[in-house]
Amino acid sequence: LKVVFAGVIGLCVSFLQSQSFGAEMPANKASKASKAADSINARLQLVIRSGKYQLGHRSSVKTLRNGKSKLILIANNCPALRKSEMEYYAMLAKTGVHHFNGTNIELGTACGRFFRVGVMSITDPGDSDIISSFAGES
Repeated sequence: LKVVFAGVIGLCVSFLQSQSFGAEMPANKASKASKAADSINARLQLVIRSGKYQLGHRSSVKTLRNGKSKLILIANNCPALRKSEMEYYAMLAKTGVHHFNGTNIELGTACGRFFRVGVMSITDPGDSDIISSFAGES
């Protein structure tokens, strides 16, 4: 009796998994967005482990002025004046800018830090291909 009951439950579960209820479309879009976020986070982790970077607005401006920066990451809740200033300096230095799809808290977490990071400057990508992936995007 237990075997028959387990078989019926297994059939019901497989039937429900095979049905299309219309809720799959947003789930696929969410998974694509999360895959893109996982991609940038994985590349950031590789930069943190093997490359060189600067965290923060002031040190990122210094690397841009010195011409050492290769890519700038800006959190999406960075103040507008600071964001436009960083974009202007990046344009002068011919450096790529990527608008990170997350807050400064999430950017800090992606960098492996326990504090907020509004702006990040990558000076040496190390083993990561983050420069070629995200430089021409924004």
